[in-house]
Amino acid sequence: MSRLKHIKISNFKTNSGKTSELSLSYQTFGIDLGKAPIVLVIHALTGNSTVIGPNGWWNDLIGEDKCIDTSTYTILAFNIPGNGFDTSATDLIDNYKDYNARDIAKIFALGIEELGIDSLFSVIGGSVGGGIAWELAALKPNLIKNLIPIATDWKSTDWLIANCHIQDAILNNSRKPLEDARMHAMTLYRTPESFTEKFERSKRNSNLFNVESWLNHHGKRLNDRFILSAYKMMNHILRTIDITEGRGNFIEVARQISSNIHIVTINSDLFFKPEENWSAFVDLKGVKNNVAIHEIKSIHGHDAFLIEFDQLARFLNPIFKVNSSTIITKSKCVA
Repeated sequence: MSRLKHIKISNFKTNSGKTSELSLSYQTFGIDLGKAPIVLVIHALTGNSTVIGPNGWWNDLIGEDKCIDTSTYTILAFNIPGNGFDTSATDLIDNYKDYNARDIAKIFALGIEELGIDSLFSVIGGSVGGGIAWELAALKPNLIKNLIPIATDWKSTDWLIANCHIQDAILNNSRKPLEDARMHAMTLYRTPESFTEKFERSKRNSNLFNVESWLNHHGKRLNDRFILSAYKMMNHILRTIDITEGRGNFIEVARQISSNIHIVTINSDLFFKPEENWSAFVDLKGVKNNVAIHEIKSIHGHDAFLIEFDQLARFLNPIFKVNSSTIITKSKCVA
């Protein structure tokens, strides 16, 4: 597995006015930095920088001879500060509400600058990772050739904010905060149809339905591998996505983004609703020629971007099978 590396960021000032010292950790996979086009992968709520390998969360999409081929590209993945993955870090964020999604994009931009990178072939992220990808594109409109936000949106909707508010209440008031928050979240990440197909009202024993057992399992599993402060931080980042804040309306902001924009939505997503993505696409098509939308067909809801890899790869193959030798990237850092 690629070893964890660190970038020190001094005197970082958040949008809320807080100044802090940060250690931004990251991993690289595939070809060394500076020798191939760079794909920045931004992880989701409980994810991390370990994109591929024994514990990799996107092994089905990224790797040698996969859709995003590590023999063609450099894969760069930052850890969102405070996500709890870097146990050697001493900067876990206690006052998580001081940070928002744009702050994370700014931190990533500083890391990219420190690595000497002046061009990214692609930025790809799912869920909150895709929201941060939108924020990075708005912040650095000429940095990214291909922007690929998956199962996400350029904003946190009222529906999303409402559910994050419930999650925050559980995380701060429950006797078993991680377990209970995760169980609630899993009902949003899937769909009633997905549950029906999987469980069919079957029982584990006379007192416990299999759907209840499955939820208990996911709650306990997250509790065993995640930390409370990280969940609070990531949940708060999720509710703060908004590329328009202080900048103008969506069209005014998005038309400045030079990237090819490839929106990937999910027809059954109950979390980031597909209607929001289709509306954004229609708006964008009025001002940009280089925008496309793809819809994953699945009964599995939001989590389909981690399940329906055949469909996802089919959408992304035309992007990543291009002649990458024409893309020039620079780096002063060797992975």
